[in-house]
Amino acid sequence: MSQIVHKPKIGITTGDINGIGIELIIKTLADHRILDFFTPVIFASNKVINYYKTLCEEPNFQYTGTKDFNTLNMKGINVFTCWDEDVAMNPGQITELGGRYGVRSLMVAAQCLKDGQIQGLVTNPINKKNSQTQDFKYSGHTPFLKEKFGAKDVAMMMCSEDMKVSLLTEHIPISEVAKSITIDDIISKVKIIKDSLIKDFGIVAPKIAVLSLNPHSGDDGLIGNEEQNIIGPAVEKLRAEGNLVFGPFSADAFFARQADKNFDCTLSMYHDQGLIPFKSFDKGLGVNYTAGLPVVRTSPDHGPAFDIAGKNIADASSFLNSIFMCIDILNQREGHAERTKNKLRKANWQNQLKRSKEDIEN
Repeated sequence: MSQIVHKPKIGITTGDINGIGIELIIKTLADHRILDFFTPVIFASNKVINYYKTLCEEPNFQYTGTKDFNTLNMKGINVFTCWDEDVAMNPGQITELGGRYGVRSLMVAAQCLKDGQIQGLVTNPINKKNSQTQDFKYSGHTPFLKEKFGAKDVAMMMCSEDMKVSLLTEHIPISEVAKSITIDDIISKVKIIKDSLIKDFGIVAPKIAVLSLNPHSGDDGLIGNEEQNIIGPAVEKLRAEGNLVFGPFSADAFFARQADKNFDCTLSMYHDQGLIPFKSFDKGLGVNYTAGLPVVRTSPDHGPAFDIAGKNIADASSFLNSIFMCIDILNQREGHAERTKNKLRKANWQNQLKRSKEDIEN
């Protein structure tokens, strides 16, 4: 992990309160060594946290409850009270209450992030079926945060130690995918990915692969022409602007031959095209990062896992990695801001970028 520039306050949401989110929080933060790196602020209620603390049998998990950011314990765990009422807890069940309070945790945390009371956000998974309300009509965290923070566009980026995969389309039916692919959208996503790889991950000259939509890249139009009419022209336009973008590549051969290792990120056309290989290779350690936001938000790469919720067997590895990635990106952004403010350092950075491009092209 990169050197800690400061000790940030990072908000943590519960996710669906009947899922595994709160169990992951308690298991992770019970190891007090992690408190050397950040100050956690859990957006929940004391009663809900105490319920799962008892369930998880974690005596080392101690926290300070508060309704005021001026009274945060900067050296310990904080629970910021989002509601006082009693809530029926039913681990493993999809209930209206489970979704409603998971959304409340998210909405309060997002507002605190927007107000600058926390520096980063780690979100636990919600369920799309029971999270829909009058105030929350989104297919997931990503579109909600995009609107909340006024981003023109964002990119869902799945990250692991050796692999980064981003999605052009996200949670839409397969029948809608082809008509949702446009040259402008591909260009927008690639530019967001490139900017994030530079600013958030410190990659000087990012190389980005773009996948095809159809099998065999359409076989010259025999089984689809999106590659010829949309994806290929988008890649060509991006390359003409000096971007290190390549493709379109046939998805099956691309991942089977581990060609993704030659690139810093791969843009897939739809959800399963990118997520199946990613989750097959990441072994439950991946992180979901929202690129393109003015703030830093990470999340574990899985859902609420109702089938194991309440059984105290959930693996917190992805959640732990989400915390460390949030810290790393905050520090990387701070370093990037300092580089671009200093004219001499900026000139050196740009020269390094130019040399890297020349080396790749040669």
